[in-house]
Amino acid sequence: MHADSSKSAATYEDLLKVPDHLVAEILDGELHATPRPGLPHARAASVLGGTLGGPFDHGMGGPGGWWILFEPELHLADDILVPDLAGWRRERLPRIPAEAYMAVAPDWVCEVVSPSTEALDRVKKIAIYAREAVSHLWLINPTTRTLEVLALESGRWVLLSTHADRGSVGARPFDAMAFELGTLWSGTSQG
Repeated sequence: MHADSSKSAATYEDLLKVPDHLVAEILDGELHATPRPGLPHARAASVLGGTLGGPFDHGMGGPGGWWILFEPELHLADDILVPDLAGWRRERLPRIPAEAYMAVAPDWVCEVVSPSTEALDRVKKIAIYAREAVSHLWLINPTTRTLEVLALESGRWVLLSTHADRGSVGARPFDAMAFELGTLWSGTSQG
């Protein structure tokens, strides 16, 4: 679902009318409604959130210092985004607000790309993340079993590394601890 260019910019009220079985976002004034992700996508996001959450969010056996949230609704300027995972350094965000959305740009975002969202993730959303000075971006593709690690440098995304299939990965900003990449797709028909 895309807004007609002759119409005014999409509003939050437009977003609220989208059925719950779709993920709704407003990017550059356009309403985008995409299907909920497939199970390999959900598996990768869930495993990664659990893997990072223990040592970085809860400080269990790791450095702590982060808030890591699944599918937070971000209100950044006039855009409303729903990344798969996002993280805030606690030194920048001491407490999680009580609202249903976050108006503070994250320090790290992870988008798990799928065929229905890849163009939005790789074009519109990363441009917004750069504009909002999100420092780190991970792009995970469960179909190709890859992880791309990007960092924002002088307002531009720089590819730091690409990891494929399996192996131990320690990637910024969570390079204090490594994790096994293959766990993101283990148990799926592709893993």
